[in-house]
Amino acid sequence: MAGIGPVQLLAVVFGPDAKFEGRVLDELGVLEANGQLRVLDMLFVRKEPDGRLFALDYQAESMGDTVAALLGLPGDRPRAAQPAGPSPADGGAFGLSPTEVRGLAEAMDPGVAAAFVLLEHVWATRLKNAIRDTGGVPVAEGFLTEEALVSVAAELAAAAQRLGEPAAAPSPPGRATGRSARRL
Repeated sequence: MAGIGPVQLLAVVFGPDAKFEGRVLDELGVLEANGQLRVLDMLFVRKEPDGRLFALDYQAESMGDTVAALLGLPGDRPRAAQPAGPSPADGGAFGLSPTEVRGLAEAMDPGVAAAFVLLEHVWATRLKNAIRDTGGVPVAEGFLTEEALVSVAAELAAAAQRLGEPAAAPSPPGRATGRSARRL
């Protein structure tokens, strides 16, 4: 997997009052169009009152198969790949384990829907390879919550002001991915 960027599973739960306006898919389209990330797979599920997960019919052919396998849902399983590069000492894995991924779906409340999106961070491919090639091993990563940033909010605001606004991405007129048009 040396030629692929870091892969992230983004799990987003939507309650019964969610507004499926297409904004999330539009933003993913902008990030893909700019070469920052690729959506490798996506699966929308709803948890039934009896606790079973039901895959919603957003997916195009074979879309959702990889995420379904990660979640432990029935169906064809992708071929397992050997890990590339070093891993943390004492056999500890970095990131979400298969058990933790399955736990995300199991923890959903009945009646809610969720999107599970498998993202490749294309922008970080060379960074990932540089870290691994020099013997580095990631030990933590994640988006920080607003609560975690409270103590450094003033410093972050000053840095953001000093660096200026990020380049604005043009909004794509339509997202032609071969996927059906269920709006998120």
